[in-house]
Amino acid sequence: MPELPEVETTRRKIEPLLRGRVIERIEHDAPHRYRDTHLAVGRRVTGLSRRGKYLMLQLAAAEADGEPDALHDLELIVHLGMTGGFRLEAGKHTRVTLTTDGGTLHFDDARRFGKMAVVRPGQYATMPTLAGMGPEPLTDDFEVADFVARAVTCGAVKPWLLSQKPVSGVGNIYADESLWTAQIHPAQTRLNAEEATRLYHAVREVMGAAVEAGGSTLSDGTYAQHDGEAGAYQHRHHVYDRAGKPCDRCGTTIEKIVLAQRGTHFCPQCQKVQRQKVGAV
Repeated sequence: MPELPEVETTRRKIEPLLRGRVIERIEHDAPHRYRDTHLAVGRRVTGLSRRGKYLMLQLAAAEADGEPDALHDLELIVHLGMTGGFRLEAGKHTRVTLTTDGGTLHFDDARRFGKMAVVRPGQYATMPTLAGMGPEPLTDDFEVADFVARAVTCGAVKPWLLSQKPVSGVGNIYADESLWTAQIHPAQTRLNAEEATRLYHAVREVMGAAVEAGGSTLSDGTYAQHDGEAGAYQHRHHVYDRAGKPCDRCGTTIEKIVLAQRGTHFCPQCQKVQRQKVGAV
């Protein structure tokens, strides 16, 4: 948390506040966590994009000022971590204050897992997850044939999804929801073609619906937009954070286990581990 739907909603909401604006100041007290942000000062934000769970601000080249990167376009990469988000007002968890010629945004992060870095476009060597990320689930780059071919040899399917390699932006919430939709156990390995195809369509369905709903705001309330608006997809969760409640499909009690150190929710009736034959596809 936040995952692709929350980050995409954030991008859409703050884009009107930042696009075309010149960054005048970036203030923080943790240079190891917010790297080289001084390079963004004096640059104009030409666009905002997203890759998986990463928010990316495109910054136009500045006037020559002695900095090695002054005449190059740059990107300000933002990872929201577990509790990061932008706000209009400073609060007790404000970690970064970004001032432009049009106003101020505050980056709040209660648990301090969020990060920022300014880099040249595409130079993500210090961000291995971003550099090795799979295709976006809601684009044509996410192809069913490729996904099926990879799934045939995958280990436990939920950790595989969380690795960001088969598809980008899927985290704990939407992995659980996608696997429930596809009726696949989170610990299932080596999906056959029919299972993998179901999961492919489930990921696209769940992610698309979550983006349109503005993401999920959980009971801790840490995810909300800069204007305080909460997401709505939590009201459509079928398994995530519903342990002990009846499955919406069959009525069986939803269970929670720990898989690869992540809390994992599933229906033991709808999502049974299937034994695979050697070489089965």
